[in-house]
Amino acid sequence: MQATTINEVISFLDEIIKESKEKSSTMGYFAALYQKVTCKVKEGIENDFFDDNPRMERLDIIFANRYLQAYTDYKNNTPPTTSWQLAFEEADNYWLIVLQHLLLGMNAHINLDLGIAAAEVMKGKNINDLKDDFDKINVILGELVHDVEKELSLIWRTLAKIIKATEKFDTILIDFSMKLARDGAWKYATLLADSPEVDWAKLISERDEKVTKKAQIVSNPGFLIRFLLKIIRLEERGSIETKIEILEKD
Repeated sequence: MQATTINEVISFLDEIIKESKEKSSTMGYFAALYQKVTCKVKEGIENDFFDDNPRMERLDIIFANRYLQAYTDYKNNTPPTTSWQLAFEEADNYWLIVLQHLLLGMNAHINLDLGIAAAEVMKGKNINDLKDDFDKINVILGELVHDVEKELSLIWRTLAKIIKATEKFDTILIDFSMKLARDGAWKYATLLADSPEVDWAKLISERDEKVTKKAQIVSNPGFLIRFLLKIIRLEERGSIETKIEILEKD
C-alpha cells in the first residue's frame, strides 16, 4: 500500500475507511480526517496555491506513504514506528474518546512523519526553500479546525455548548496542539536536512521515542482528566461507523 500519486493516496485512504467501517475499527477516525486534509491539499495543488505544486504533490505522497506503510506493517504484525504502534494499539481502547484517537494519529504523523517527509523531498537542496509552502500546509490544516469542531460536536453534544459559550475551543485544544506539532515538525525537518544521511536512522529513532512519550500523555493523561474523558466517552453518540461517516463530511 504505497502511493505514487495524490489520487492513489486518496484511493488507499478510501480502502482503510471502508475496511474500518466494516470491522467497526476506530482506526477509521484518523483515516477519515486525513483523507479530508489530502483532498484539500490536492485542491490547493490544482489551483496553484503553492509556490511549487509538483513538489507539494511529491511531499504529500512521501508523507502519506509513511502512514500507509505504518498501517500495513501493523496489520501484517510487523512493528511500525513506536508512536504509530501505540496509536494503533489504542484503537481497541473503548474508553478513548474520538478526539483522543485523532490526536494520537496526528501526533505520530505530524510530530514524526511530516518532518521526515519534508527532509526527504528536499534532499540535496536547501530545506529553507520549502518553508513558504510548508507554512501554506499549516493554513490548510488550520482551516479544517472549524470543520473538526462541528463534526465532534455532532458526536458529543456538550461540545457544541462549549463552543457556543467560549468560541475558543480550537485555540484551547485542537489548533493549539496542531500548531505545536507543525512548528516542531519544521524544526525537526531542518535538523534532518542539516545532518548526514547516515545519521538519519538514529535521529528518527530518537525522535520516535520522544513522540511516543507525547502520545502516552494523550492516552493516559492522569486520573482526573481520565475521569472527565470517561464521562465524555459515555456521552458520545453513534456507532463507530456513524462516527467515521461524520468525520468524512465536508
